[in-house]
Amino acid sequence: MSTLSSAILRVKGSVRQHCSRCQVILGPRHYHVSRTSLESMDEISSDPSPIYVAATRQHVGKTTVSLALMSGLQKRVDRVGFIKPVGQKSLKVVDENGLEMRVDKDVVLVKEHFKLDYISYRYMSPVLIPPGYTRAFVDGNVTSTSQKDVIMEHFQEVNSRSSIVLAEGTGHCAVGSIIGASNAEVASWIGAKMVLVANGGLGKAFDELELNRVICEHFNVPIAGVIINKVQNDKYDQTKHYLEKALHDFWGVPLIGCIPDRPFLGCPALVDLERNLNGSFISGQEHALRHYAVSDLNLVATSLTVFLEQLRSRPSRTLYVCHASRNDILLGFLGEHQRRKNRGERLEAALIVCEGHELDPHLVDMLALNNDPAILVVPQPTSLVMEKIHSFTPKLHSGDSSRVTATVNHYEPYIDFDLLLQQAGYQQRLEEHDIAAH
Repeated sequence: MSTLSSAILRVKGSVRQHCSRCQVILGPRHYHVSRTSLESMDEISSDPSPIYVAATRQHVGKTTVSLALMSGLQKRVDRVGFIKPVGQKSLKVVDENGLEMRVDKDVVLVKEHFKLDYISYRYMSPVLIPPGYTRAFVDGNVTSTSQKDVIMEHFQEVNSRSSIVLAEGTGHCAVGSIIGASNAEVASWIGAKMVLVANGGLGKAFDELELNRVICEHFNVPIAGVIINKVQNDKYDQTKHYLEKALHDFWGVPLIGCIPDRPFLGCPALVDLERNLNGSFISGQEHALRHYAVSDLNLVATSLTVFLEQLRSRPSRTLYVCHASRNDILLGFLGEHQRRKNRGERLEAALIVCEGHELDPHLVDMLALNNDPAILVVPQPTSLVMEKIHSFTPKLHSGDSSRVTATVNHYEPYIDFDLLLQQAGYQQRLEEHDIAAH
């Protein structure tokens, strides 16, 4: 295909013939699907429309919503499949046959967390976009046909092993347009119905949704519904009421979910900061998955006495930043940790040390012997570190199971899964089954 053909993982073999589907959006009425009906869906409906999740822009919680959808669907439907047709950031994995490959990082998260043992990694991430891929496409070294072929082959494999397929897009509906594989276009290839995810609000959220609706309409992709994320708690009822009404009146599609904001889910763990700041632990690496609120971030530019007063008066889980020249702060932090340890207490604060010169080797040895307080060393100056932490948006990953679980537990109750399944075609097939039975 091209010099970048290795970036696309292709599998040859028997492929189930793709079935065209009648892409009909059901109206905004909320039909009730009984639990008994849902439990027997696999026998009745073997090929519903795939559900394709796309965002209106970056950082609105598309992956978070996808996790909640996977969890809720697994409780209602046997063998929920997952695919990320076009990915960007990838991880190296080994499949069940011992073959090493790279797949999108969200594929790893979903497959491992939900134990999708019935689907191989090799089918879940058809196209990856490494550096230089876009230029290769524009130069004609990668073709639209080759991309579509591999996506369709892999989708059919996932579909043949699943009762329903959840596809996660990359960004908003137009992402991928320059390589002829936007989310909307890919959704049209696999016959999917789109779920759009936007952040809370009213006017701005609807404006962003409208832009994406137009792209879906261009590619004849039906919109199954909308999920609004990170809604301010004090405006939850208002936002839900008016967006539900606007979507009904203007689009004729339902609001499938409305998720109130929970700030903890946006708090980075130390391992997130380690990666983002290119840092390394000199002590306390076992606390790498501890989360910290950015609002409690403190730059230490005071005397040791004032720092110790703050350390004892602020919440235990507070994140501090200091310069590498402040040996007094490092010693004070270590001393306070030991003092609390002797009293049977825990100091959950963490210290990020910004290097301007080499740390005192004796102090490093002392910290290595203790190896308990969370201390991270980063190569950037304090001002840049503070800026990066404040602007950082943590992403979910397979190693942070506590946050993934907390995310799913928070989101899932606010999503109408019966309505989503109805929109994916289950209701229509149930009705057809009932008519045939009579």
